[in-house]
Amino acid sequence: MDFKRYLGKIQGKINDGKSKQESKVADELEHDKDSQNTSTKKTYDIVEELGPEVVEKADTGIKKTLDFVNPKKNPHEYLKRYILESKYQDWFNRNYPNSTIYDAVGLSISDYLSMKRELFPDLKITNEEELNNEKKSTSTNFKPLTTHKAKTSFDDFIDERILVSHNAFGNKEMKIKIFEVSDETAPLTSKFGDRIKVNKIIVTIKHLETQQIEEGEFDIELIERELTEKRHYTSTNRWVPTNDIKNGYVTNSRHTTLISDAVALDYIVF
Repeated sequence: MDFKRYLGKIQGKINDGKSKQESKVADELEHDKDSQNTSTKKTYDIVEELGPEVVEKADTGIKKTLDFVNPKKNPHEYLKRYILESKYQDWFNRNYPNSTIYDAVGLSISDYLSMKRELFPDLKITNEEELNNEKKSTSTNFKPLTTHKAKTSFDDFIDERILVSHNAFGNKEMKIKIFEVSDETAPLTSKFGDRIKVNKIIVTIKHLETQQIEEGEFDIELIERELTEKRHYTSTNRWVPTNDIKNGYVTNSRHTTLISDAVALDYIVF
């Protein structure tokens, strides 16, 4: 058998297959290129046709005017009338409280300021001042019908919460009022500030569940002596800074130091 001849035929078939495949791929690439060019051309034509309409619609929506504005009239005339005529200004503010005159006629704040400078050349106007004057609120035109003097000024107002303390279970409230103070001079004033020594207090306890109120007077000076005699110690600090006294009541931060001896002897259950 002639192997060389047989191998030559096989090599020829392989070469023919490669040439056919290459030509087929070239034809497909050419077809894809033509299709791409056609698609690009169509897209460009569509964009070219829709472009002016889109631009035209965008241009028409830039500035909107209110219904009372005549499009054939110069909008600067509305600004001039608004500045010069108080009745017209009141009419506009009453009917269009959420708009400004320059926005209503399709102009800007710069146009408004320019018109005002033109009408009043001696008047100095800044953008910030004008913007503040143009801002409207629902409460601007309201005036109080009656006037009266406040019973308590803001500086003298005391928040009730700083005078009330609660027990560990949260079912009781307590307030302490100073009933009697000592004549002793506070030591170390430069270090601890102005203080007074309390002798007697009035304790008010409210039961939150039943709304029952208990009130009693306690001589914490005598209670301090009694505890010292019975147990040879005391934990009460009767010196209270003047800043912790509000309208005769002691703030809640000082409650524990004032009643600790009374609680130790079961005079107060809190």
